[in-house]
Amino acid sequence: MRKIAMLGSGFIGRFYAESIHGQRGRDRVVAIYARREESAKKFANDYGCSIWGTDMEAVIANPEVDMVCIALPNNIHEAAVMLCAKHKKAVVSTKPLGRNADEALRMMKAVEEAGIFAGYLEDLCYTPKFLKALESVKNGALGRILWAKSRETHPGPHSDWFWDKEQAGGGCMLDLGCHCVEIARNFIGKDVRPVEVMCWAATQVKPIDAEDHAIALVKYENGAIGQFEVSWTFRGGMDLRDEVMGTEGTIWINNFLRTGFEMFTTGKGADYVAEKAESTTGWLFPVGDEVNDLGYNHMFTDMFNAADQGREPAETFYDGYVVNAILDAAYRSAETKQWEPVNLPVWRGREGLTQESTLVDYDEEFYLIKEEVTHDGRHKVILKDKQTGRISERDLT
Repeated sequence: MRKIAMLGSGFIGRFYAESIHGQRGRDRVVAIYARREESAKKFANDYGCSIWGTDMEAVIANPEVDMVCIALPNNIHEAAVMLCAKHKKAVVSTKPLGRNADEALRMMKAVEEAGIFAGYLEDLCYTPKFLKALESVKNGALGRILWAKSRETHPGPHSDWFWDKEQAGGGCMLDLGCHCVEIARNFIGKDVRPVEVMCWAATQVKPIDAEDHAIALVKYENGAIGQFEVSWTFRGGMDLRDEVMGTEGTIWINNFLRTGFEMFTTGKGADYVAEKAESTTGWLFPVGDEVNDLGYNHMFTDMFNAADQGREPAETFYDGYVVNAILDAAYRSAETKQWEPVNLPVWRGREGLTQESTLVDYDEEFYLIKEEVTHDGRHKVILKDKQTGRISERDLT
């Protein structure tokens, strides 16, 4: 049984608590830290916490606590992690790990030097559909991965601090892009170095200093491309979609907005529908099991099992650091309008990868470009002459 101190009583802290008290069942949130006393008391009452307070260090240091879950604004993550390291408490932190790679690297080094368990709570890398897709990719069903795209868009986050660039560290790109970057890293291979980023970002709608819409390409050392699309300006709910393309196949995933559950209501009996839903009337798209479908159950099960077994979880502080480094490059690119390098002074993956050859031999004279059956029943191939480079086609039947 894990006895957890939740740091943060807001939207994500409550999502986390419901998941923790759900799938494994035996784990409990026993303590809550909140910045306001009334928030701490309410959370403690709602989730049965025997310990509550507004002194973060006192809650972390309480001897009843053996793991700390950080569900705080981005600008407080580092201070919380440093206290966990000081008091030798296992820690799991919400995304993004830091506001930038420098913060993330300090946090990673602190937990490693303290010798404590640390996990990165990247829930969208634990959704049931993602886990199934990743298994297929790792088993080779798609061949060599060429391109991985992830999209997360919605009308904007719930709490005020997200909209403050200083507290949050950025806008939708840091808030949502961290998910998308890590999804693509998993599909391409987390041991493949991200090399450079090209990004467009702008503030199109919201009266804020940070960006509310961004699109980026991430180039990897093996030639693969990651792509993300993120927005706080999308209307119609929360759209979570992933696409993966390989030499032997393709996967499309719709995680949230249109998943086969559709409902019409006049609104007289409706209340909460799903996260980021914009309406409670008309045609709606509820989610069957929101906590599970968003990956929280599988995420905490992996975190707690990893801590119990003395192994690393699927998502670590190192992963959070790499994600922050990629997003740092994206922010630089959005300013310079150029490809910007990903700065990773600590890299633990493979070195010196090159793009694999795309040439497929047809015979000694030709490369194969494509083989197909046409609408009129012909079986043909399109070939490239190895010596002259001339392109030709040949009927096989």
